This record gives sequence, structure tokens and C-alpha cells, in this order.
Amino acid sequence: MDMRIISTAEDLAEGGAHLSACEPRFAHALALTGPLPLRRRRDGFGELLGAIVSQQLSVAAADGIWRRLKAARLTGPRKILAASDEELRACGLSRQKIRYARALAAARIDYAALRGAPTAEVVATLTEVPGIGVWTAEIYAMFSLGHADVFAPGDLALQEAARLLFDLPERPRERVFRAMAEDWAPWRAVAARLLWAYYHVEKQREGIR
Repeated sequence: MDMRIISTAEDLAEGGAHLSACEPRFAHALALTGPLPLRRRRDGFGELLGAIVSQQLSVAAADGIWRRLKAARLTGPRKILAASDEELRACGLSRQKIRYARALAAARIDYAALRGAPTAEVVATLTEVPGIGVWTAEIYAMFSLGHADVFAPGDLALQEAARLLFDLPERPRERVFRAMAEDWAPWRAVAARLLWAYYHVEKQREGIR
């Protein structure tokens, strides 16, 4: 069976209708949130380098580092490998993130091939690189590749949104949440978008991404 890719608002509407028919609480959430955002991003080295840069930083701090990297023309794999530690530190990268950035650059990932790979293969390929965990790989599959049936149960905002929407006593742990999300196939990425949007409505602030 062909892998479904989310590329339009119509895809999201189809997924939302499916989820609403299967689970009344999703219908309630969708009524509150309205149409869901597409949130598609570019794929490739730069997107993953940006994910490494932003780890454990505020959006503003990560954006500042990324601007300095771009100004220094240090956003490509060959440039990262050729740069000195001092040059990368001057842009704001920590010693650990320099190691992660070099590991990603040296991995020589075939990003074009990943576009047609199943989610499990994408996650397995990316998590071989130091500094890229399962959450980052799943988010990449969801937003950079558009996979319709991928979820990120380790995401704290998704966990909190599920606690609120499903009236749970506490946030579901990652393993339990992953099993819970199996019922939302083949539109788990739409369920994630809906939960993030619902989180925003309930908390009146942006969810953690």
C-alpha cells in the first residue's frame, strides 16, 4: 500500500474527518480549533542541523545562533566539516552541539531516498546520528516528509493535550501514549496536529515543538 503524504489542507481535512468519526473527543477538539495548520517544512541537512541547534534552547536563542551560522555560511555539511571548532563556537554552538553537527555532516544521509522511505526506516536512519533522538526523527518524518501516519508520543505538549482531552489522571507515558495512538491510524500525524492545536486553545499559548 502506498504511503500517504500530507501536502494540502484537504489532506488535513480528510484526516480530521476520519478522526472525528472514530473518536467523539477529536470532533470536540476540532470544533474548538478550526482548520489545522499544514506546518510543512523543508527536508534535508539544514532542517536537522536546525533541530540540533535548537535543542534545550529558547526559540530566540536558537534563532540567534542560526542567523550567525547563516551569516558565516556554515549551514551545509561540507562547510561544517571544514570549519574549525573556534568558528563554530563563535556562532554560539556548544562543544556537544559541534560534535553533533559534525556527526550529522559526516553521516552522508541520502535525504532524497528518505522521501520515499517508510517512517520506521526514516527514524532508524536518523537516530543512528549522535544528537538526533526519536522525537526529532518523528518530527522530521511528520513535517519535513509529510508522513500521515507518524506520531511523537515523547512530546510533552501532546501528552498534556491528551491528558486534558481524554480526561486522564496524568500525562500518558511515552510507551502507553504510543500504544494509545495506534487507534488513530492511518492519520496519526493529523491527530498530533489536532492535539497541538487543542493544547494551544486550552493553554492559550504555543505548544512545545
